[in-house]
Amino acid sequence: MMKRFFLALTMAVCFTVQLQAETAFNERPKLVVGIVVDQMRWDYLGRYYDQLQSDGLKRLITKGYSCNNCMINYLPTVTAIGHTSIYTGTTPAFHGICGNAFYINGVKRSSCEDPNVRTVGSDKKKASSPINLLSSTIGDALRLHTDFKSKVISVSYKDRAAILPGGRGANAAYWIDTKNGQFITSTWYMEELPQWAKTYNAEMKQNKELAKVGKDVGLYPLCGHLITDMAIASLKGENLGKGEETDMLCVSYSQTDVIGHEWGTRGDRTDEAYLELDKDIARLLKALDAQVGEGNYLLFLTADHGAAHNFKFMGDHKFHADAWKWDDEHIVEAEKKLAEQFGMKPVIKDMLDYRIVLDKESIREQGLDEELVRETIVELVKKLPHVSFAFDFKKAATAPVPEFLRERALNGYHHDRSGDIIFMLEPGHYGFGKGSSPVGTTHGTWCPYDAHIPLLFYGWKVEHGSTSREVHITDIAPTVCQKLHIQQPNGCIGEPITEVIDD
Repeated sequence: MMKRFFLALTMAVCFTVQLQAETAFNERPKLVVGIVVDQMRWDYLGRYYDQLQSDGLKRLITKGYSCNNCMINYLPTVTAIGHTSIYTGTTPAFHGICGNAFYINGVKRSSCEDPNVRTVGSDKKKASSPINLLSSTIGDALRLHTDFKSKVISVSYKDRAAILPGGRGANAAYWIDTKNGQFITSTWYMEELPQWAKTYNAEMKQNKELAKVGKDVGLYPLCGHLITDMAIASLKGENLGKGEETDMLCVSYSQTDVIGHEWGTRGDRTDEAYLELDKDIARLLKALDAQVGEGNYLLFLTADHGAAHNFKFMGDHKFHADAWKWDDEHIVEAEKKLAEQFGMKPVIKDMLDYRIVLDKESIREQGLDEELVRETIVELVKKLPHVSFAFDFKKAATAPVPEFLRERALNGYHHDRSGDIIFMLEPGHYGFGKGSSPVGTTHGTWCPYDAHIPLLFYGWKVEHGSTSREVHITDIAPTVCQKLHIQQPNGCIGEPITEVIDD
């Protein structure tokens, strides 16, 4: 009798454990929310912590899980690549978004430029889509897993910051047309804006503050308020988190980047931007709690890149820093030396994000030895002021550079889109082109101020805690997918952050 009792008890326990495991494996939150703060350095979390309100960013820090050593593992560190890598779990080598602008088959295009679609919501002639994206995103994986029952909506100020996170299969992406002060989309997604979006756009037309700043809205915290309002309007208008399957909302705040480029990492303007952002995060969380319920949504917050301190600010405090002027100084010097050596027409087509694009047609027309031209340019660039390393992408394997830099450069290299020669500047130095703000800043390098970004997870099955283990921007997508028990995006190279996984 006793043996039968223990046998029955053992079978019951095993059945319960199995049932719990099966339930956990198929259990998902009602909604996934991705938040990207453009140009947010990791140290801003500490810099502003004491000024944060309890229900905004501080709520994510004190109740969520913080990865304190999240690094970008490719070059260059710019907006379009960052947003894409977060949601694809891979790098330009595989997802193909090689910059905010890059060359495809010899033609320069912005990251989301698509001549085959039309703008919806305004008469803007140039339209945008994810046509140049070569790999799938979290949202794409989610929609595939649920036979396209899940909804994926993405919102931002910039087209690339809205389009690339959502992926090729998103239901919609919305961004602001600064000329008409409206949220727009393209025919990639729809032929006409939904009624809820039209209603919100009508409210924007009545916004006196927006009418006052006009096309310069990105320079003001107002931009973040509008993005938050549109995100909440999307949440309600699309009934996100209310369906049978998990939905996804992608929100990117761009005003922090625009303000940083103009006024730098220090000062009243930047302080205001982040404190107002904190209020926007609080409003968004409140709306999520009301619609989906606290604990029923999985949220992550990160950045696409950081930013350098202004070179003059650093120099005034005796740090080794300066502006690096390719446009009106170094390109002139390089072309002059090339002409002296070869007596040739210009062979450098462009320089984008510390990568030189050769004019292959000019080289062929002049009957020049392309390999010799490449070698000569590399040596010329190495001798320019404040250049640490330079090498030909084709000879990366044998280039005398630290291994971690070689790896980041190759992670960012797509053979048809990334140019031909890459170089790295000394820490504290960054490209200063025409139109750059003398008191502002920029980004794009391997240095920690550009590559060290915040990463917070919050909500559904996320325990409070933190880690200082190095993780990468490409680890975000597989972590989210692992928690959802869905396949990773098809080009994913990242690894799930085990501290965040609750299996």
